[in-house]
Amino acid sequence: LHSSLSSLGHVDGGADVVVDAFLGVLGDSGTLVVPVFGDLGIIPETVKKRPNAVASIQPRAGVAAIGGRAEAICRNHWEAETAHGEDTPYKRLSDMGGYVCLLGVDQDRSTTLHTVEALLRLPYLNRTREFTFSTPEGDVTKSWPFFPGPHRDFIGLDRLLREQGGMKVGRIGPSVVRLIRAREMIDCLIEVGRRDPAFALCENPNCADCVRQRADLKRDRFAREDFQVAATSSLAGRYVPEMVENCQIAGIDTIELDAIQGQPVHILEAARLVSAVGELRDNGCAVSGLRLYTIPDHLDSILQMAAECSIKRVLMPLTHEAPSLAEATETAGLRPVFYNTHLSSQKAFDLLDRICLEGQEARFAFQTANFVRAGEKPFSASLRNRLKRFTVQLDVADLAFDGTPAVLAEGHAEIKELVSILRCSGFLGYMVLGSGNRFVGNLADAAARFVALLDAM
Repeated sequence: LHSSLSSLGHVDGGADVVVDAFLGVLGDSGTLVVPVFGDLGIIPETVKKRPNAVASIQPRAGVAAIGGRAEAICRNHWEAETAHGEDTPYKRLSDMGGYVCLLGVDQDRSTTLHTVEALLRLPYLNRTREFTFSTPEGDVTKSWPFFPGPHRDFIGLDRLLREQGGMKVGRIGPSVVRLIRAREMIDCLIEVGRRDPAFALCENPNCADCVRQRADLKRDRFAREDFQVAATSSLAGRYVPEMVENCQIAGIDTIELDAIQGQPVHILEAARLVSAVGELRDNGCAVSGLRLYTIPDHLDSILQMAAECSIKRVLMPLTHEAPSLAEATETAGLRPVFYNTHLSSQKAFDLLDRICLEGQEARFAFQTANFVRAGEKPFSASLRNRLKRFTVQLDVADLAFDGTPAVLAEGHAEIKELVSILRCSGFLGYMVLGSGNRFVGNLADAAARFVALLDAM
């Protein structure tokens, strides 16, 4: 029972009369269960204080119960792995065929919805801090994983539960009452949550809590792949704080530096680059490499800057100078990675093969959009032209043959096919959401579309 006494209007005898009414309907074999953590109102407090009440021991999610199954429902709550999932009063009540009743309150007060989240082990849930508390076995110090945190859109689930979960809605005087069998509610929402882990989150872009939790879902989704996901700084934002914020929203923890405040990295002063890299790392963003849009005359100083910033990879256009550039970069203690500009796949292969023939390791960043610009189908032709053996990075952006930027998988870059075939071989390199995506949206849009592509395969 989740309740609001005031929703009933004036009640002669107050909360005690309401509790007695529920116990009278339930009878001697029935059991009334209420949450007793936090400030949940006078009715739970009234149940908790009754001499025949049984309390579950759980500092953050405890309940009190009166009735025939009170002991069975409340026993050893503190020993459960999670606060709301298996072996907790919420799940036991469900297993026993019990109901959730909302008396004058909405779904926002329904603690059993946290049971659904815990059973799904949703990635945005957190571990509690450690608590020391008394148990029949003495003092125990413990924390619990998959614990709910900030805002949810549980109110938005009400219509779904009315239509699919068997929830009944009625009135007691002015108070709106919702009654639903706990098992039906849990089963309904488990199925929904498996299809959409964000089912309990709102879509308000100004709700910082749900924006962060959606980012946690994306971050977890990317972490389940063999490859690493990164974004170019020019797609993430102009300024470092903007880059950090947008990467956090997108669930991406790695940035490839190609430009800062509209200036390509090869023209930045050393102090500015060092400062930007330090600020990114201080805010949890790793730097996967420097991308040069051209080969500057002062390449040695760029390589030195990269080394001083502990950046291991330098990405450069693939040109006839590639073998000597590879040697110079390796000599500086860095890993050269070459990307195609307007080359055909055959010419790209020939240049990469030359690097190998001259004793260097050839690493290739497969630039999907630039193969489209060269008039090739990146999967059907380009990758199959022996380039896969060199590929350590896929630059993920889409383009139509007429040069029009496109959202991912809606142009001619064959993004879905490229990602799929690389996944089949346990690709361990980077997949980078490239700057071309900024012409059709922002980083959050590209990340969401990329997740959708992964889930569609």
